[in-house]
Amino acid sequence: MGAGHGAGHGSAGHGHAGHGHSHGGPPAGPAAAAARRRATWILAAVLVPLGLLTLVGMVSLWPSGDRSGLQLSNPYSVAQGVTMDTGTVRTVRSEACAGASSSPASSGTSASTCSLAFTQPDAGGAEVRVALNPDIVKSHGVKPGDRIRYLNLSRIQPPAQGSAAQGGAVQQASGTPAYVFTDFVRTVPILLLAALYAVVVVAVARWRGLRALLGLGGAYVVLVAFVLPGLVEGKPPLLLALVGSTVIMMGVLYFAHGLSARTSTALLGTIFGLGVTALLAAWSTDAAYLTGVGSHDAASLVNVGGNISISGIILCGLIISGLGALNDVTITQSSAVWELYELAPHTPARKLFTSALRIGRDHIASTVYTIAFAYAGAALPLLIIVSLYDRPFLEAITSSELAEEVVRTLVGSVGLVLAIPMTTAVAVAVVKATGASRIEGRPSEAARLAGEETDRLAAGRSPRTTAGTRRGEAGSASSPDDGGAHPAAAGTAAATAGAGADADAVTQGDVAGEYPTRRSRRGR
Repeated sequence: MGAGHGAGHGSAGHGHAGHGHSHGGPPAGPAAAAARRRATWILAAVLVPLGLLTLVGMVSLWPSGDRSGLQLSNPYSVAQGVTMDTGTVRTVRSEACAGASSSPASSGTSASTCSLAFTQPDAGGAEVRVALNPDIVKSHGVKPGDRIRYLNLSRIQPPAQGSAAQGGAVQQASGTPAYVFTDFVRTVPILLLAALYAVVVVAVARWRGLRALLGLGGAYVVLVAFVLPGLVEGKPPLLLALVGSTVIMMGVLYFAHGLSARTSTALLGTIFGLGVTALLAAWSTDAAYLTGVGSHDAASLVNVGGNISISGIILCGLIISGLGALNDVTITQSSAVWELYELAPHTPARKLFTSALRIGRDHIASTVYTIAFAYAGAALPLLIIVSLYDRPFLEAITSSELAEEVVRTLVGSVGLVLAIPMTTAVAVAVVKATGASRIEGRPSEAARLAGEETDRLAAGRSPRTTAGTRRGEAGSASSPDDGGAHPAAAGTAAATAGAGADADAVTQGDVAGEYPTRRSRRGR
């Protein structure tokens, strides 16, 4: 009995020592470290030359800023003696328009009426009567309390004889109103919305949300300082869009998500999607005859002169419009691969790819809807006008009014869909290589659970009520002198095997298609 007891202690002690060894883990082997270095070098070998090429392209395409050949009058500029004032509306009334016949009955017509906003100027002084545009009155209207912007024409010429001065408003002798509505003052509501958006993003996403907002600001700087002036000067639109988009994506991804293999994988998938989108956009712009002549803004740009190309602007817009959704799916897909791998690090690469792509398919469906509905919402007035024409459906969606929106949706969706399997494949290859040394130096889930059970039994505590520990208890209840082994040793061995089986079952369940809900780890 004593020999058996001593042997049992020896076995328990051995199990405890083995458990301590499992917790520490063997150091990363040279093969795993070499695989990790090789994956890092492969990513660097692709991204570093690409970054240098993008930098060279940006320097060579950088606009000069010369706009001497352009002729475009600013609609918001005012002539000498005319000022743009702001004020708060007090009341709105309808009165006879200036210059209308004083005796409408004699002409057989009714006197026309005009809507006037009695406005208190922000600069002080008496109220003025601001003439409102008929389209503003019909669409939205002007209400008391609104802040408006209006042209002050009262200083162009002195009041002529017979002009009326009512409530501080001077009416020109020719019948032209002295104060004309131009726009609403939207500064306060837009700033409030922007502040609310920033607060919500930072409150939910914390530091990463703040970095994303700063990255968004940098993206707009690239658009305003590089892409838009380049289009005005007639730079190649395809190269301009590719270089500008790549710079934006590199800055946004690394700044918001950090410098890591996960982010680099998402960047590779994004650039692949950009390339596909650019090729399709270049082909569809010519094949679908996207000239832009049906747009009022495009018509204004045609008359500007210089080297502005409307079709080039459309081509650049097709590429840039899909950046947000493309960035969304690639970074999400890369993160999904990493999370699935960390839950089940010993999953084969093929099965890991299949599980991650299953998540990607759901993302594809939802994002395609997002792109289509976003464009439809932006073009809703145009859609209503086209629907009122009572034209056949196929003829309507291929008309000059809607063709650009339809092509933009299709081109962006194709690039987005193809970027998902590409990103998934690259992420699986990278995570398997870079994660090998980390997993080799860290015990598996099975070993960790087995070690915890060994500790509990060695300390004299009851094992956990799992299938493995119940098998361990059954082993403990067997003959105490079976080969000189202590019952605790047999129970420990069974518990270890049971814990390993349970952990393996959990591992297999994690990659069987269920989507994990696990807090993302930073720094990867």
